[in-house]
Amino acid sequence: MEPEQDPVDLLSAIEEASVAPIRPEYIEETAFVPPQRSHKHNKGAFRLAVQLDSAGLLVGMGNGYRAASKDGSTMSLLAPDFCVLHREPTELDESYLRTHQGWYPIDMIVLVGEVTSTNHETDTGPKLRTYAAAGVPVYVLINRNAKTAHCYTDPMRPGEDPTQAYYASEAKVGLGEPLALPAPYPTLDTAPFGETAE
Repeated sequence: MEPEQDPVDLLSAIEEASVAPIRPEYIEETAFVPPQRSHKHNKGAFRLAVQLDSAGLLVGMGNGYRAASKDGSTMSLLAPDFCVLHREPTELDESYLRTHQGWYPIDMIVLVGEVTSTNHETDTGPKLRTYAAAGVPVYVLINRNAKTAHCYTDPMRPGEDPTQAYYASEAKVGLGEPLALPAPYPTLDTAPFGETAE
């Protein structure tokens, strides 16, 4: 029986094999290579991040985060479109980043945000469950396919299986409408996405 490969090493190998720059993710025991994000996707995600930053929050973009299982093995590797951190990376976090080849600990995150691309099912299913399993308190989802914006709170993990995790509370509005977030977060203006679902 061959030793199990750490998903961190698996994703590093995928990145090295790709001609184009990519940031694969590991979700529910599956490696995902997200599609290239469009200008509208990135512009909308950036505008949401700016709103959070303007509220005095510590916003992050472009970093990867690792969630570990109870035994310390890699449960998931995620690269959200934007997030809010509860602390600046410490020396310990930077050491963790080096040890895990470019992945910070997911417990730095207090709010995570995703904007759907052509693979909207990933953000609305596996990623939602994975963020809930990792205990991320708030998940903001812009579903451009359904033309809705969501704020999920109260992560629940009823047992040992992370695929059974969910968020107990959800606020939902149409794209273009304000999305209320729990304190201390501001209400988000989703107008940057209201014109089109492309």
